[in-house]
Amino acid sequence: MTVKPKKILIIGAGIGGLTTALACLQRGFEVQVLEQAQALEEVGAGIQIPPNASKILAALGLEQEIAARAFRPQELETRMGQSGQQVFSIALNAKTLNHWGAAYYHIHRADYVAVLSAALQARAKDALVLNATFSHYQQTADAVVAHMTDGRQFLGDILIGADGLRSRVRQQILGPEQPRFTGNMAWRAVVPLTALNHPPPPNACVWMGPGRHAVTYHLAAGLVNFIGVVEGQDFVQEDWHTTGARHQAAADFADWHPIITGLIDKAEALHCWALYDRQTLRTWCDGRVVLLGDAAHPMLPFMAQGAAMAVEDGWALADCLAAQASHSPHAQQDIADALRAFQNRRLPRTMAAQNASRRNMKTFHRSTVVSQLANYGPMWLGGKLAPHLVRRRLDWLYRYDETAVAIG
Repeated sequence: MTVKPKKILIIGAGIGGLTTALACLQRGFEVQVLEQAQALEEVGAGIQIPPNASKILAALGLEQEIAARAFRPQELETRMGQSGQQVFSIALNAKTLNHWGAAYYHIHRADYVAVLSAALQARAKDALVLNATFSHYQQTADAVVAHMTDGRQFLGDILIGADGLRSRVRQQILGPEQPRFTGNMAWRAVVPLTALNHPPPPNACVWMGPGRHAVTYHLAAGLVNFIGVVEGQDFVQEDWHTTGARHQAAADFADWHPIITGLIDKAEALHCWALYDRQTLRTWCDGRVVLLGDAAHPMLPFMAQGAAMAVEDGWALADCLAAQASHSPHAQQDIADALRAFQNRRLPRTMAAQNASRRNMKTFHRSTVVSQLANYGPMWLGGKLAPHLVRRRLDWLYRYDETAVAIG
């Protein structure tokens, strides 16, 4: 007899945690999401929802709400940061999106979280517990207990660590870690479109240059999102709520295209944070406890896939729990098998995304004319002569459909 878990505790109410809660609810589980913040207030930043994540949101019945708050880019493109010369572009037309199987969106993080949290409240109004800071977990033969720093305890059958880069759940499973500073720091801002003399194109655009790159894209409500990443820095603060000095950001991109310098000039606030890389984890589980999203596979922001992979994780984990393949009569063994099945299902894909993100860090920052020609020349030529081949290079990411994966 296979014993199905009844109550799932989720540590963290970010995009990954909320998606997981909704996917588990859809399959009939009881969920409780424990979040340390007093309110779900996201900082002002945009996020991309690529087709592989859109498929999950559609399967959860949320695409209409997402689309109402999101911006649809016309193209994916790369440009040279200083001249603005386009290297290649992929039109996000009906043919492309039909090929990938879903829409491509840009959305404000606050709007994204609002859609997910509203859906959770509508489907299980008492599932979200705020002001609950996780301390540690304790497992027994038939349960797991989540201890909060204020002494509260929550009992469940499974505990999911969706608590991000500084995951306390991961630290209890694997011990302290020493992340590696990449030598890169990132700037971030959201700027009103009407404030810009040189607005960026309505595309998801990567601007490449020596030792740095930028990303621009539109959001709904007439906003533009800007991210700029610069090498050779000694700034080591990883908290992306930190406000930086405009003159420093301006100096970092001083000789770049007016679209980029204009965004920096008109930004009301520029936030900055250091980029750290973490080793690839091959163990996400501990009995009744499992990690997902950034807690399991943190990745550098060079593929716009960090949140998308967490969304995929949420669906896959709920899928594995609902289809426990073990025939053991012991609930604990059933649950452990299901969590390992989830890990094995997701590990190859998330590792591929992590590695691709690391490669892009080097690709975007080619410093010499020779290396730029060697890397960007073939991109430009391919975009002109065989744009469908450029598009197909992204098929492994965007055409993938986690909702269609068969349970083994």
